[in-house]
Amino acid sequence: MKNQYVGDIGDYGKYGLLRFIAERGIKVGVNWYLTKNDGSSDGKITNYLNNSKEADYNSEFFGALKKVADRQDKSVYDIEKADLIPDAHYYHDILSNDAADAHSREIHRRLWEKNALAYLEDAELIFADPDNGIGYGKKPGRKGSEKYVLPEEIAAYYQRGQNVVFYCHKGRRKADAWERAKVGIRDYLPDAKIIVLTFHRGTQRSYIFALHPEEYDRYQLILDDF
Repeated sequence: MKNQYVGDIGDYGKYGLLRFIAERGIKVGVNWYLTKNDGSSDGKITNYLNNSKEADYNSEFFGALKKVADRQDKSVYDIEKADLIPDAHYYHDILSNDAADAHSREIHRRLWEKNALAYLEDAELIFADPDNGIGYGKKPGRKGSEKYVLPEEIAAYYQRGQNVVFYCHKGRRKADAWERAKVGIRDYLPDAKIIVLTFHRGTQRSYIFALHPEEYDRYQLILDDF
């Protein structure tokens, strides 16, 4: 996640989903996987916020998101202050990859994730929001790895009893590679129940749930209702 992405069309689906889940009594912990802005034009698809018909799904939520997106210096902190996800906890330390050598970058990442685990320990559902999605085979000290959630990081939350949902966008993946990306977490969490929700506005993106088996029916009902 980058601050420049705040309010982009993907956010309408993302916060709508998390808000709906939180309103059903599930405590959400958000790890932004926040990275530095890059000066690109990514994150500027906000014209949907000028379409009054879009507000029909939830006018209060839509209006609050529009106010945040209209800010010149918009950031994830504005999302937090607007309480778009009721009673959520947030971890917003920047995941930097600026160190000169791979070893130093790996140390930074391990410490960053340790802090995230501690900060979000009271949440029932962890939402990981990396720029690109899940990085199978990515090394934590590798340049560019900050744009991905690593499978072992998802496993760390899951193995201490939390459910996890993470963002993953299709990008340039071909269809078969995209399908593998969406369900590959099973190789790391073989007992987990997987649910995939895909949002087709703008670039295709999916929200991949890794759920403890005993929680599956409850989440399935909520997501069906959504």
